[in-house]
Amino acid sequence: MAAKSRNQALKELNVGAQHFFVMLIMIVGFFLLFQYIIIPAAFGGFVRSLFAPYGEMLEKTGYAEFKDGVWASISKDNEKNSYKSTPVSGDVINKEYIFDFSWERRTPAINGYAKEPNEFYSKCPKLGENAIIIEPWVCLWLLALVAAIIVSLLISSFMPASIGYMSALFFNQVEGTKVKLRLQTGLTDDVIDLLVMPDDQFRSKDVNEVKAAFRLIWNRTVTEDISSTHAMIAFDEVYYDDVDIVHFRNEIIYKRIKEFYSDFLLVEIEDTKKGILWTRNHLKLLSGMRLYMSHHFCEKYQNTVTGMAYGGAAFLIVFIGIRGLKFIPADKPSFIFLSIILEFSMLSLMAVTLVFTEGEERMDKLMKKMEDANRSSLDSQKLQQADIHMLTNALVGQTASLIKDRVEKAIEEFMTSNNEVEKKIAVAVADRILIGLKSENPK
Repeated sequence: MAAKSRNQALKELNVGAQHFFVMLIMIVGFFLLFQYIIIPAAFGGFVRSLFAPYGEMLEKTGYAEFKDGVWASISKDNEKNSYKSTPVSGDVINKEYIFDFSWERRTPAINGYAKEPNEFYSKCPKLGENAIIIEPWVCLWLLALVAAIIVSLLISSFMPASIGYMSALFFNQVEGTKVKLRLQTGLTDDVIDLLVMPDDQFRSKDVNEVKAAFRLIWNRTVTEDISSTHAMIAFDEVYYDDVDIVHFRNEIIYKRIKEFYSDFLLVEIEDTKKGILWTRNHLKLLSGMRLYMSHHFCEKYQNTVTGMAYGGAAFLIVFIGIRGLKFIPADKPSFIFLSIILEFSMLSLMAVTLVFTEGEERMDKLMKKMEDANRSSLDSQKLQQADIHMLTNALVGQTASLIKDRVEKAIEEFMTSNNEVEKKIAVAVADRILIGLKSENPK
């Protein structure tokens, strides 16, 4: 009963306004967090690790941290003083090294250098005579947005499906993949449920129900290929009463399905089984993510992601070309950073898509399955041809008079019936027969 109610919940789950609202709130919140706090701190730490004074340089100049996370070089005489709670001052710094990734305005009269609130400032001998100005609202907003979306998607996958966007998508994908399996195999809902059922739940199922499902699958997956290890083997020859039903399903039934249908079908079954495990425990994130990415996102959006990656590459080439023409100053590389971050984001999305994309099936296996399908179609056509031939012989042979008497008797009974519908049917059939006879004998 619990399994049925869970499946019913899956079928009725819709992605509604509450999912988008919660997702939007998280994206906005994390975007502001990344844009104003995390990325400036990380970006500043990265730059300082590369260009801050070290080794022999520290013997010639001092280096201190000021308020708001500003680092600057000072005289050796002032090196022993602490400036962490003091705003950066032009009277203290010597202006040789300055790393300011804060959102504060700086003026030469007070701070010793000029910087706007929406700029990051870096100056050291290795970067040249001029300071490097980074505009975060030009180049870093995209990185903050991508990071916010990723974190929001991950968190929503742990939330209840009633409000979590990714949780709702994962839940719907479980049921959607089961529908695909039913269409691909022609098996009933109950049989598909047994195929994708987690091992612990499957072990507690009724043995007679499982045996009937196994027999149905076995008869459905019979192959005439003599090279196959499963060709024309009777079900009762391999199944016995004390068999481990979980082992029999996972090792024998799955192999037959893989051989008769395709590798992809078996992957869908196994991924759906893992997706059901995710519905029980949302901490098994990779199980739910693999089902959604492999059997929905990659199938539907792979070409879109590839196109976006090429578009990002084109964007990067344009701005690097403009930089080569000196239209982007070397001390203001914000647009170059933007194009690099854009291409990095697109290539990362493309990499994730490729990781979850199923590999192509070997051509020889594919041709073998097409051959089996054509053989089955030809066998069906032969049976139909034999039936038609038998009917033709009956109509023109010794049983023709018998069939004629039966047709006349049936029409007479219908015409004398008290049922008006039967009378009309009999009259219509008689008219059709007369029309056919006249067309055969126009004279």
